[in-house]
Amino acid sequence: MQGVLASIERVGNKLPHPFILFAILAALVVVISAILATLGVSAINPQTEAEVTVRSLLSADGVEFMLTSVVSNFVNFPPLGLILVVMFGIGLADKVGLMSTLMQVSVAKAPPSLLTFCVFMAGICGSIASDANYLILIPLAAMVYYSVGRHPVAGAAAAYAAAGAGFDASLFITVGDALFAGITTDAARLVDPTPTLTSLP
Repeated sequence: MQGVLASIERVGNKLPHPFILFAILAALVVVISAILATLGVSAINPQTEAEVTVRSLLSADGVEFMLTSVVSNFVNFPPLGLILVVMFGIGLADKVGLMSTLMQVSVAKAPPSLLTFCVFMAGICGSIASDANYLILIPLAAMVYYSVGRHPVAGAAAAYAAAGAGFDASLFITVGDALFAGITTDAARLVDPTPTLTSLP
């Protein structure tokens, strides 16, 4: 088991920084736009019934578009305001130790018969804390499992499975809910300009 975990760690460490991955994906979008524009690919706008052709981002107009629309593209992102507020709140809660305390209380003090259930519930609901869910819950579950006489790797695996499989399936409203609500609203307005979806009940 140790060898398997070590090999997974080695592969994970070889991945580039998230910023580099973002830059690679952005470059791929630019290249694909040029290829599709050369092939004359187009689509029909369902709201206006007008034909929209792919514009190459490698052309002079495309480069100008990328450089002049960065700010407006970012500011006009529908869920931006809500995401910023939610992230400020989550960041403050994480900084003062609220997230880690909640996870420790919910898992460390669970009775042995309900330990696995509590780990899974904490993992699913812990997605509200984003990456802190993995950083806190996995070693905590391993430690608690070891303290009750169970194998710590089983605890770490249970916490990882709960955090990964239940990501953004929290019982509470998460950043993802706000993000998806804004994106879905924009997508729906391609067909009907009236709907407004929200992550709030």
